[in-house]
Amino acid sequence: MLSTMQDVPLLVSGILRHGQQVYGESEVLTVVNAEGDVTTASFATVAERSERLAAALRRLGIGEGDRVATFLWNNQTHLEAYLAIPAMGAVLHTLNVRLFPEQLTYIVNHAEDKVIIVDASLLPLLAPLLEGMPTVEHLVVNGTGETVEVAGALRYEELLAAEEPGFVWPELDERVAAAMCYTSGTTGNPKGVVYSHRSTYLHSMAVTAGGSLGIGEMDRVLSIVPMFHANAWGTPYAGFMTGADLLMPQQFLQAAPLAAVIRRWRPTVSAGVPTIWSDLLRYLRANETDLSSLRMITAGGAAVPRQLMEQFQDELGVRMVQGWGMTETSPLCALAVAPRQASVEEEMDWRSRTGRVVPGVEVRICGDDGTILPNDGVSVGEFEVRGPWITGSYYLDPAPDRFHDGWLRTGDIGTLDARGFMQISDRTKDVIKSGGEWISSVELEIEVMAHPDVVEAAVIAVPDERWSERPLVALVLEEGTETTVEDVMAFLVGRVSRWWLPERWAIIDEVPKTSVGKFDKKVLRARYADGELEVLRVDPSQGA
Repeated sequence: MLSTMQDVPLLVSGILRHGQQVYGESEVLTVVNAEGDVTTASFATVAERSERLAAALRRLGIGEGDRVATFLWNNQTHLEAYLAIPAMGAVLHTLNVRLFPEQLTYIVNHAEDKVIIVDASLLPLLAPLLEGMPTVEHLVVNGTGETVEVAGALRYEELLAAEEPGFVWPELDERVAAAMCYTSGTTGNPKGVVYSHRSTYLHSMAVTAGGSLGIGEMDRVLSIVPMFHANAWGTPYAGFMTGADLLMPQQFLQAAPLAAVIRRWRPTVSAGVPTIWSDLLRYLRANETDLSSLRMITAGGAAVPRQLMEQFQDELGVRMVQGWGMTETSPLCALAVAPRQASVEEEMDWRSRTGRVVPGVEVRICGDDGTILPNDGVSVGEFEVRGPWITGSYYLDPAPDRFHDGWLRTGDIGTLDARGFMQISDRTKDVIKSGGEWISSVELEIEVMAHPDVVEAAVIAVPDERWSERPLVALVLEEGTETTVEDVMAFLVGRVSRWWLPERWAIIDEVPKTSVGKFDKKVLRARYADGELEVLRVDPSQGA
């Protein structure tokens, strides 16, 4: 027996029309300088400009299924591309502005992009690579001020001015490609993930749900997560779908301009990686700023130290919630919202976990032999996920080793309890096997970073003649502090198992990061192997 419901496809054009017709007065604010000045445009204006962009791309020969790339900051133009390109039936391909040149060239050629829309400030990064991108037929430059000239480059505003609004959005199969994003490629070449209209629509609804971010018309979303990284965690579409103002910071992501933006424009929700929030915290300790407008900020992309969440809560009165996802998962899979039964005293315990599975996503843990382990909060295995916004393969690369019976293998190791709370303890490639027992690099990092004078810490496995592998802690200390490695070691006593205490330490200026802000441990491993790290040996028994 079939239902009597209408079979209306879930399309990005539906998100666009809803924002245009129902929330036309909501605003997109784009930051233009470090003082926090902005330009503004209503949703109605953005929707009309999206229609003009679609008409312009059609005139340039872009048809259904053609890839149009963006090399843009978080700004109004990027949002117009987010809406127009999928809605017209083409495929939005967001390019990571922080990739190495060879990786950027690889993904443009692999995706066979026909058009690239680039911010003028980023053109010097892209222009030298264009000769090696034979499929690119048109370059569209947004804004002014570039220091290089590219023959035949088109101007974004001129293209839009030459078109009329009222583009007729096609009725598409909701399963066709809407957008694509490549993984950061920490090992081997980046892999392409292709999102459908259906997956994008359903993921947007999940972001607006009360059990996750609960984004709605009363919100103003400060979109710190780059729009080239995992769909900015879904906030652009979720905001346009529900009428939440969208506050776009462009490249002004340092602590001082972010503080100015928060003070002037009063966002209610924001999302960013832990390093962004820790930098902002240090700035705000010396430069008082009113953060009372923020009802919630989310952190993800790396394990969030409990101390950071406590400091935001106690010092600034801001609630930070940890989330988990991947490029392959659109990305929202879990958010650490405390259960109803949690007392005030227990809430931080729950928020410190990796996240609670959101509706629409299924998560399980598997042992090394592929057996499904119980959700008892104790059994440790690899997380596998499935759902309508989880990828089932990679673009032009099936990668069967990344999938198990239709579930995506995440590469994250940890536990899952009966309430759906995940606790990641490590990545499969980062876990340390010492004397036949496992040491979690993530847990050790979190405990080290709980020390008040530690800015950052990354833990890697290094060879050891006796134990096969032992942890090495690469440490960034507060500038001017008198804290020593021995002090940090003493701080760890009682916080981790005695046999976890590291003998090897290295003080560094900064933990190397990937293009999306995660700790890049492969760089640390290479520096250690090449003898570039000055390793300090400490006897753990001295701190006991």
